Amino acid sequence: MEPVLIDGAWRPATSVGSFRAADPASGAPLPCEFPVSAWDDVDAALAAASTAARALGKLPGSARAAFLARFADRIEARAGELADTAHRETGLPRAPRLADVELPRTTGQLRQAAAAAAEGSWSAPTIDTKANIRSILAPCGPVAVFGPNNFPFAFNSAAGGDLAAAVAAGCPVIAKANTSHPRTTQLLAEEACAAVRETGLPAATVQLVYRTGHEDGARLVADRRLGASAYTGSRTAGLALKAAADAAGIPIYLELSSVNPVLMLPGALAERLQACIDEFVDSSLLGAGQFCTNPGLVLLVGSAAAEEFIAGVKTKFEARPPAPLLSANVCASLDASVRTLRKAGARLLAGGEPGSPGVRYAHTLLRVEGDAFLADAEAFQTEAFGNAAVMVVCRDTAQLAACIGLLDGNLTGSVYSDTAGADDALYDRLVPLLRPKVGRLLDDKMPTGVAVSPAMNHGGPYPATGHPGFTAVGIPASLRRFGRLECFDNVRPARLPPLLRDANPGAGDTRAWRSIDGVWTRENVGAPLPRL
Repeated sequence: MEPVLIDGAWRPATSVGSFRAADPASGAPLPCEFPVSAWDDVDAALAAASTAARALGKLPGSARAAFLARFADRIEARAGELADTAHRETGLPRAPRLADVELPRTTGQLRQAAAAAAEGSWSAPTIDTKANIRSILAPCGPVAVFGPNNFPFAFNSAAGGDLAAAVAAGCPVIAKANTSHPRTTQLLAEEACAAVRETGLPAATVQLVYRTGHEDGARLVADRRLGASAYTGSRTAGLALKAAADAAGIPIYLELSSVNPVLMLPGALAERLQACIDEFVDSSLLGAGQFCTNPGLVLLVGSAAAEEFIAGVKTKFEARPPAPLLSANVCASLDASVRTLRKAGARLLAGGEPGSPGVRYAHTLLRVEGDAFLADAEAFQTEAFGNAAVMVVCRDTAQLAACIGLLDGNLTGSVYSDTAGADDALYDRLVPLLRPKVGRLLDDKMPTGVAVSPAMNHGGPYPATGHPGFTAVGIPASLRRFGRLECFDNVRPARLPPLLRDANPGAGDTRAWRSIDGVWTRENVGAPLPRL
């Protein structure tokens, strides 16, 4: 039985069961056996994290930055083993997906978080000299991170974006591994543990359990020793955790489900039909469709070009062999979603059943007419997580607008339109309806790429996430989820946090931006402020 990581030590779990991951390419179980932890393990992790939070909060941002940078270095030194292990556990291609794309993204966001921690502007230091009131975002306390199955590196609970943001903000992390890739998570936690020791951070800065019972997971997110939780996964499990956290008043940041609608306007199909087909198919089937930003719902106005688009997508879906899905559970969930869509009245055009060898599902395309969508919009927005898509064919542009009006909240929404302007009037009519429904709006571009950019919003209205005001990707914004606003009224200068004292503690371009009497500046209090 593999050990858990508690307070800087790998130790035997207090377990109530065990599990093994499986190779999706063959379906065969993998050799390592992992524990299902009892509450004793979680309780010990919470106790250690509470102590670590107090110590971590006293350290400068440069100390957290040193850990994050060293962690990135250690991951790169073990890149080959990590890529091999993640490939075996997820079936995702070793190259280019894991070794050349996702792993560099992971180390890159750790280093971006390190820079944000060292510089400090993320904490929004605000100084009102007349009233002598000052405020700053301070670490909220220990953070529990529940990682998803589809990104074994970049969203991993022990190394991904949520961990990077939480530690950069000054919060120790209790990582709950995804059971699709426990060995990958264990390897990452080993490197995190070593980097913690090398940089002198509190031993419990990063801890790891692999699985708990549902009741203990709910108990964890509701524990008053916890500052916040971050969860990426299914809507059902996420909402159960949210109910527990909300009842206790503990913040929880959720990424749940999204069908990521794509509007294919008539002018785009008339101008570049084949390009629209190719771009949609490539995005829809990328990674066997197992992206949270996978385009799962296409809305079109009925026409000869629309029929050619659907036929072209169908041909390509049927021609490409399916890649392995992440797990048998993903396959079963996808099949259940397809059945739900068909029961609601969607017509199957391609696929619709599991395949072999291993864990596979035939590329699946469904069709529904606009009248039917309007009659049961909720059912037709069932997320089919995987290589499946639904085409909604509307009678006219008025019906297209009506369908957009019934969309749920989504991470993304894409609009393809004629580059010469033939669709501009229709675009101007439809986008105000779509814009409030999506976190990220794209023009003439599929949504599967999520750049680690300060301007990125990887969030959106419910049910895409639990709160539309936060993002899981994009530094420094992602750090602010794990901040608690602290205000200091007439507090003596020596007792203030360094970033709220009159002298800005940084140097040169590493100085934090601070709001002093309403002006953002890197200068000290008392220096002349620029005026617009």
